[in-house]
Amino acid sequence: MAAGKRKHVTSAEAPAAPAGYAAIPVKLSEKQQSPHYLYVKEHKVREGTDTTHPPNRTLFVLNIPPYCTKACLSQLFSCCSPVKSVDVCEKPGPREKPPPKSKFFNLKKVPGFRVAYVVFKSPAGIQAAKSLSLRGPLVLSSENHPVKTGIRKWIANYGDSVVDPVELKAEVDAFMQAYDQKIAEEEAKAEKEEGVPDEEGWVKVTRRGRRPGLPRTEAASLRVLEREKRKRAHKELLNFYAWQHRETKREHIAQLRKKFEEDKQRIALMRAQRKFRPY
Repeated sequence: MAAGKRKHVTSAEAPAAPAGYAAIPVKLSEKQQSPHYLYVKEHKVREGTDTTHPPNRTLFVLNIPPYCTKACLSQLFSCCSPVKSVDVCEKPGPREKPPPKSKFFNLKKVPGFRVAYVVFKSPAGIQAAKSLSLRGPLVLSSENHPVKTGIRKWIANYGDSVVDPVELKAEVDAFMQAYDQKIAEEEAKAEKEEGVPDEEGWVKVTRRGRRPGLPRTEAASLRVLEREKRKRAHKELLNFYAWQHRETKREHIAQLRKKFEEDKQRIALMRAQRKFRPY
């Protein structure tokens, strides 16, 4: 009996994609033989729930490898429609506002595979991105837009870690200026609302409305200094050495014994002077 023929799966055949997703084959370079697959679908949310990822124009991407950056995704999907923004996250979830843009602070690097939200300028980019699954593998790294890996990536990371003092000072000054403006607005708002009752008739009391303290006279200052001097004298260390402590305890016990004997003699004298003697 002849052995049955096995069917070999070639690298061009896409694996089974999750329900509702389209598999897009990508390659890091032309030398790579087996493609990597990105799974994409339209990001659908209720109106007004996610302002940074608007519906009908946002593409949700899964299985993004670590070497694939925001620039790679923007370049990859720019052939479908102009890309407005790319947001790479550790896991999917709603975000009401984007993270603060800073070159030196709040830098969070997500290791491993990630997810992304690609926002197009027109709704036509969603269907065009899904149709990329019917094409051959797309190359991420090219001569015009290379993806840095290996020693080149390490050198680039080291170069990015070197802080430019001029840019750092400019960013810190801008942050402090915004912070001072925020504090000034809060103080102006608190001063405006001070003494004004709310809907229920309550009045907000702040430290600003407190009565200032009276100025201290020379006599009061002298009394305070004398009080502090007495406190310092009282806090001085007594019986610093162990033998002094033992002598103090011995003297205290001797005084207690002497007082006990005096009390015994006084009680005996009182008993002898009693007029009423029942026995």
